[in-house]
Amino acid sequence: MSRARGGGERELKVRVKTGAGRSVSSRRWLERQLNDPYVARARREGFRSRAAYKLIEVDDKLHLLKPGRVVVDLGAAPGGWSQVAAQRVGAGSGKGRVVAIDVLDLDAIAGVDFLKLDFLNSDAPARLNDMLNGRADVVLSDLAANATGHKRTDHLRTMVLVEAAADFAREVLAPGGALVAKVLQGGTERDLLARLKHDFASVKHVKPAASRADSSELYLVATGFRG
Repeated sequence: MSRARGGGERELKVRVKTGAGRSVSSRRWLERQLNDPYVARARREGFRSRAAYKLIEVDDKLHLLKPGRVVVDLGAAPGGWSQVAAQRVGAGSGKGRVVAIDVLDLDAIAGVDFLKLDFLNSDAPARLNDMLNGRADVVLSDLAANATGHKRTDHLRTMVLVEAAADFAREVLAPGGALVAKVLQGGTERDLLARLKHDFASVKHVKPAASRADSSELYLVATGFRG
């Protein structure tokens, strides 16, 4: 590993040498992680992923995670979004509640209840409603399909997950509730937006600054669930 030298206050950029067993693509990914200010900030501030700042920016703008609200985080691992939600709704002090759902294990987060479950299972909404003894105010989904490198394929596979998250939200949200879900640009996200307008008072796309500039990701935000 080497560092580019520079004068004055300019930050040094980390460059990774291509070593045995390390492909060019893995080297580029590692360089991007090491030079990403959001990755460094997440480490300093105790968040489990840089994605936490995407939700922070969305919520700073739209104020969805108010104290006392009940939040469901789909595909929660490693837990960055659940951390943000718990802080903002006051889950640690008993004001609000956060339920994290994932098929992967999730290390404990203060104020967060974890349900190890595939939300695609047909009985998942009923199990969540039983756990909550009621309905949710906000459903979050930062889910994306594993990347293949083919943009159209990645877009379509991720949109299948977004559609499933939207269906899940319709089953568990209380009237007036909200959905925040990651989508990838590619055309079909406009169709989903149009369909959601039948169920929500407002539906739009948001691109937080924490999303990398070269990424096709957007966040769909639907508010005012009609029930």
